[in-house]
Amino acid sequence: MRLLIVGALEGQLSQATKLAMDGGAKVAHAGDVSIAMSSLRAGRGADLLLVDVLADIAGLIAALEAERIAVPVVACGTETNAAAAVNAIRAGAKEYIPLPPDAELIAAVIAAVARESSDFVVRDPSMARVIQMARQVAASDASVLITGESGTGKEVMAKFVHAQSRRAPKPFISINCAAIPEALLESELFGHEKGAFTGAVGRRIGKFEEANGGTLLLDEISEMDARLQAKLLRALQERVIDRVGGNRPVPVDIRILATSNRDLSVAVREGQFREDLLFRLNVVNLKLPPLRERPGDIAALSEHFVEKYAKANGMPAKSLSPEAQTALQRAPWPGNVRELENTLHRAVLLASSDTITPEDILLPDGTGLTEAARAPELHEQAAQSAANAARSLVGRTVADVERDLILDTLDHTLGNRTHAANILGISIRTLRNKLNQYAEEGTLVPGPGEQRSVA
Repeated sequence: MRLLIVGALEGQLSQATKLAMDGGAKVAHAGDVSIAMSSLRAGRGADLLLVDVLADIAGLIAALEAERIAVPVVACGTETNAAAAVNAIRAGAKEYIPLPPDAELIAAVIAAVARESSDFVVRDPSMARVIQMARQVAASDASVLITGESGTGKEVMAKFVHAQSRRAPKPFISINCAAIPEALLESELFGHEKGAFTGAVGRRIGKFEEANGGTLLLDEISEMDARLQAKLLRALQERVIDRVGGNRPVPVDIRILATSNRDLSVAVREGQFREDLLFRLNVVNLKLPPLRERPGDIAALSEHFVEKYAKANGMPAKSLSPEAQTALQRAPWPGNVRELENTLHRAVLLASSDTITPEDILLPDGTGLTEAARAPELHEQAAQSAANAARSLVGRTVADVERDLILDTLDHTLGNRTHAANILGISIRTLRNKLNQYAEEGTLVPGPGEQRSVA
């Protein structure tokens, strides 16, 4: 992560710099807003601006917007600068950090902006095969398309490919095509010349030129506008770019990596993505398997995250109980590695002892992990019950069939309304209304953790 600190930060500059660097950031300084803008225009990019709250933050954010530079701003100042802090947030700053800087707060802000790890924790053969393929293609300059579900580690894989390549000493620049508004993305990628549009007060270097000699990652490329796709295709074919408002092609020497959680061949058929661009990007496809298909990695990643977050939070070393490890293995993990990491971070904080049990592992909605791990099994049981019921539908009303299906499903989920609604494909509100109706009619409705007694 590249951090640009703007202003003197009231004498706290050296401490903030050290904390940021300890958190893995590459730090640069600018004495004031004008110097910061000059640095950004010149291609010395940043992923985050840490700005003195007494600086002209409103002017800075207006200048960034006018020159189509997309970078988040976080304000810093002493706790007595309450009015200035409020004004900074109103002006568009993403966050306010009081000084003297707190190590955990600085680390949290940096982690929220970018994850810099390019390390892999791998034990499962399916993922090991992808890693081996990545090592083989890393030495070339071939474009690589990295695909997989959200949270499988596509950006980590991109950093791994760069780190294994001959371009490793050069910049690795990443841009999220979905996170930047369409009107800003062209300037972010290709830069612009002075006077190219209102607010372009000077030449601005884009990501292509920032990455010169290194690697450019186009994250979530499926979200790129069709017009920009055409310009990107020319850049890949000719190895030159045109700044917005420019009349002279600029040569670039970069390696392109791209990620997508969508099937781009489907997007091509639907007319949302250029087929010729897909051919250029997809010289090599690294398809990351979802976590549920990498059981060998779940245990290794779980141990890694428990160790990592116990250390990060200054807590004693913790371990997972055998029961917790089993529950982790059985959970479906729709959010993949990202969900597993957040879940175990939460478990480290909630565990009352040095051993993490299944009861300590909660999902964001408060659902226990054991309950979530049983969801596929319960879904299958409910489906089987529905199939059995379907064999004896003749002569029964729709209302009777619906009531039995809902109550059978509720039995199989042990009275859990949320899981039953998900299995049935209806809203929780609809389910509750139905259950209230059945109860008023005198039908026994199981409560949470209950089943109807079977005669």
